[in-house]
Amino acid sequence: MLSSSRKSIVNLWRSSGYGMHVRASISSKNSFSSTAEDQGRTAVQEDTEMRTTTALRIVNTKDTPIWPMYQVLNRHGKIMEGATDPHIEEKTLTRMYELMGRIRAFDDIMYNVQRQGRISFYMQSLCEEATHIGSASAMQKQDLALAQYREVGVLFWRGFTVQQAADQCFSNEADNGKGRQMPVHYGSKELNFQTISSPLATQIPQAVGAAYHFKRINATLEDKTQGSCAICYFGEGAASEGDFHAALNFGATLEVPVIFFCRNNGYAISTPVKDQYRGDGIVSRAAGYGIRAIRVDGNDLFAVKMATEEARRIAIEENVPVLIEAMTYRGGHHSTSDDSTRYRSVNEIKYWMDNYDPMTRIRLYMEDRDWWNEDKELLMKDTERMNAMNALTVAEKRAKPDFSEMFTDVYETKTQNLHEQESELREHISRHSDYYHSDSH
Repeated sequence: MLSSSRKSIVNLWRSSGYGMHVRASISSKNSFSSTAEDQGRTAVQEDTEMRTTTALRIVNTKDTPIWPMYQVLNRHGKIMEGATDPHIEEKTLTRMYELMGRIRAFDDIMYNVQRQGRISFYMQSLCEEATHIGSASAMQKQDLALAQYREVGVLFWRGFTVQQAADQCFSNEADNGKGRQMPVHYGSKELNFQTISSPLATQIPQAVGAAYHFKRINATLEDKTQGSCAICYFGEGAASEGDFHAALNFGATLEVPVIFFCRNNGYAISTPVKDQYRGDGIVSRAAGYGIRAIRVDGNDLFAVKMATEEARRIAIEENVPVLIEAMTYRGGHHSTSDDSTRYRSVNEIKYWMDNYDPMTRIRLYMEDRDWWNEDKELLMKDTERMNAMNALTVAEKRAKPDFSEMFTDVYETKTQNLHEQESELREHISRHSDYYHSDSH
C-alpha cells in the first residue's frame, strides 16, 4: 500500500502527464491567453487592453489545465512515440553516463565517511543525477552556474575533479574555499560556478543580478550565439522562500537571460509536496510573473538536456527568464542530519529506484545500441569507487588551512580591525599552546 506522501507524488506525476510524450515547447505568457479567456480571467499586459466581463465569476484555478511534462525516453530506455531522439554520439553519451556513475560513487563513499565521523556533514544526489548532467551538458563554459547544494555533477561536467570535491568536504589546505565552508558547499571561479551558501534561496536573486550583467555584455556582441546566461538551481522547498518570488519578478521586469532550474524531488527535507503547496507544482507560478516555462521529466537525461538547451537559446536570444521544473525524486536522505524513513517508507524509496532510476534508463538505451554491457558497468563502478577512495585518502591526510586564512579575502587589503583580531588570536593560541596543534594547522 502506498504511503500518503508517495501517493501525492505519484498523483502529481500522473496529473503532469508522466508516461506520455509532450512536444518540447517552452511556453510564454501569451500561450495561456485563450485558456484564460475561456475561463473569464483577465490579464494586464502593456501591449493589450484589459478585457472586461459582466459575469460575476470567481475562478477556481484548480480547474485550469495541468501543465504537461516533457519526456523523450521512457523508463525502459526507449524513445517515446512522437519524441525526437537527440542522437547524442556514443563517446559523449558514455561520458554523461559515467559522470552520473561518478556522482553516485562519490556520494556513497562520502556519506559513509560522514557516518564514521570523519567529516561533519554530507548531502547525496541519489536518483537526481540526470538533472545535473542533462542541464550541465546543455550549458556553455562561459555561463554562470549558481547552485543550491545538490548539484556536484554540474561541476564534474565542467572539469571539477573528485579530488577537488573531496578536499572541499574535508576543508583542508587544498580546498578552494580555504576551509571556511561546510562540506558540499563547492565553488570554482575557474569553472564559473558560484560558491554555494547555506541559507536557502539566496542564490536565486543573485542569479538575476548576474544575468543583468550578461544582458549588457551580450548586447555588445555581433554574434548573439556567443552570448552568456546564468542558470540557477534550487529545490521546490526553496520556491516557498520570498527570495524565489522576488527573483522571478526581477528577472521578468528586467528582462534578463537567466534559467531558473527547479528540482522538484518530492520533499523539502521532511515536508512532502502535498504539504508544500496547493497549486500545480512550481512551473504554474511562471504565468503570474509573465515568464517562459516548461515542466520536464527530471529522470530523463535526454529531456532535461533538450529542454535546457532550448531554454538557454530563448534566454539569450530574447533576453527573458525561463523557468524549468524538473520532476524527480530524492532517493537518499535530505542530508546526514536527516533520517527520511521517519516520514516515508523504505518501500516507497525502493519503488522509485526500481522504476524511475535515471541511470537505468540511459544504460538500457546504450545497451540497445551495443554501446554498453555488464563488463563495462562493473568496470565503471569499480573505477569510480576507487577514484573516490583514493581522493578520500589524500584529502584526509592533508593539513587544515592556516588559521590566518580566517582573516583573508574579506577585503583586498586587511583593515586595522582585522589585524587586531588576528593579533589577539595569535596571542590566545600562544598562551594556550597545549590545546592547539599548529603543526597540522
